[in-house]
Amino acid sequence: MDPVDVVRRFNTAINDRDLDRLASLMSDDHTFTDSGGGTVRGKPACVEAWRGFFAAFPDYRNTFTGLSARDDIVAVSGHSACARPELAGPALWTARVTGTLVAEWRVHEDTPAMRHELGLPASG
Repeated sequence: MDPVDVVRRFNTAINDRDLDRLASLMSDDHTFTDSGGGTVRGKPACVEAWRGFFAAFPDYRNTFTGLSARDDIVAVSGHSACARPELAGPALWTARVTGTLVAEWRVHEDTPAMRHELGLPASG
């Protein structure tokens, strides 16, 4: 399966708040890192973190506007929507894909420097 398709499926599971599907797309050693650098390691811990996140922010959604794959890393630009302003707005993500699983999901602040580092086009 194409890494970009894996990432799209992963995001659909997030948007649908489907923990079973999300877990089925995570590697056992899955790592999640938020834009502040907070990290959760291991599939069980990540599933529980998502469970709490979905309960706290049931209206949270990601919309992707661009995806670019380089080797096993998929870089994504887009935005999040949520009633909580700190969770809404432009965002960048990276996913490290191993086979058909996401081994790492990372959220980045959408800055020109980060777009350049990830090889994504400038926003505009």
